Amino acid sequence: MDPRGSAGGAFSITAAQAPVGRGGGPVNEGEAQQRAVVLVSGGLDSATALAMARDAGYHCYALSFDYGQRHRSELQAAAAVVRSQGVAEHRLIKLDLRAIGGSALTDDAIAVPQAPGEGIPVTYVPARNTLFLSYALAWAEVLDARHIFIGVNAVDYSGYPDCRPEYIAAFEAMARLATKAGVEGHGVRIHTPLIHLSKAQIIQQGLALGVDYAATISCYAADEEGRACGRCDSCRLRAAGFAAAGVADPTRYQPGT
Repeated sequence: MDPRGSAGGAFSITAAQAPVGRGGGPVNEGEAQQRAVVLVSGGLDSATALAMARDAGYHCYALSFDYGQRHRSELQAAAAVVRSQGVAEHRLIKLDLRAIGGSALTDDAIAVPQAPGEGIPVTYVPARNTLFLSYALAWAEVLDARHIFIGVNAVDYSGYPDCRPEYIAAFEAMARLATKAGVEGHGVRIHTPLIHLSKAQIIQQGLALGVDYAATISCYAADEEGRACGRCDSCRLRAAGFAAAGVADPTRYQPGT
């Protein structure tokens, strides 16, 4: 993993790091169309989205975030996923969302729920996908990439407002207005290949593409070794997905689970 994020959450691109084509010159239109920034959290969904982007022929640039999340072992999972699949580059951005809080994932005073609840769950992190997509958009513009992949899906957008199709469409429209590339007619497309898939369908798709789900972490309360609690909503959805797919669950669970 390439930890180039700063404590303030920004990363810099020097002149020497400006995007170049395979021959050392400017990026041509064909190469720009093949480049994609892929958000990789270390979870099941993002690992599948990365595999689908690679299978579609994109040259992938993986982007992960250390935002102060409770389940920090997912950062090691993200690195493992990227190593197993292979990308052009992997960057880790540091954001201090604990300074804001408001989520069970960024505030230790808010417990991770162990039973389904009503409304938007407390594991929702305020504006997280907006922040993540903004960084992905910035890097895509620097790379002269025309595509961003994010692993939001039907199971998530039933509870998280920033996983809905209309949110993705609105962000893409904003990106066309807010970037040099968009104004010049080279807008970035946001791909959501999992948006209408169930967890079982996602798992089946990933297995067909060779994704090693044993390397992924979905648990909101995973321990330092990456072992899942088996009780949080994310664990339940993951386990149900493997069961529905008729596939053995490779998840490592904490003792006593």
